Amino acid sequence: MTMPDDMRAHNRQLIADFRADEGRSMAGRPLLLLTTTGRRTGQERTTPMMYARSGDRLFVIASNSGAKRDPHWYLNLVADPDVTVEMTGVKFEAKAVPLSGDDYAEEWSGIKATYPFFEEHEQRAGRPIPVVSLIRQ
Repeated sequence: MTMPDDMRAHNRQLIADFRADEGRSMAGRPLLLLTTTGRRTGQERTTPMMYARSGDRLFVIASNSGAKRDPHWYLNLVADPDVTVEMTGVKFEAKAVPLSGDDYAEEWSGIKATYPFFEEHEQRAGRPIPVVSLIRQ
């Protein structure tokens, strides 16, 4: 997947399309909007992203497309785990909880099996890719 030159403009358009189209976009990948609180500014930051499910659990993956650093949205939710999630036809408050230990290993393995491109992201990044559970409040 080629990354856009202006990621902020791309994300603004994706958010607008998501809201206008009730979440049915992103080339067959499940999409949600995650709103975090900026760790420095205190302002709300909304980021479109793919998500994964395992049973009744909902996860977002902080791969940052294989970048060496964690994405800003992840750093924001580590600082303040209270987030808002928008999915097709529903919006809710959630607690963002990064997985660890055996839970992380099991879910990350399943996510990579379903979406093999995450294996490439992990190799490029050279860092553990955080997996975050979004627990509805």
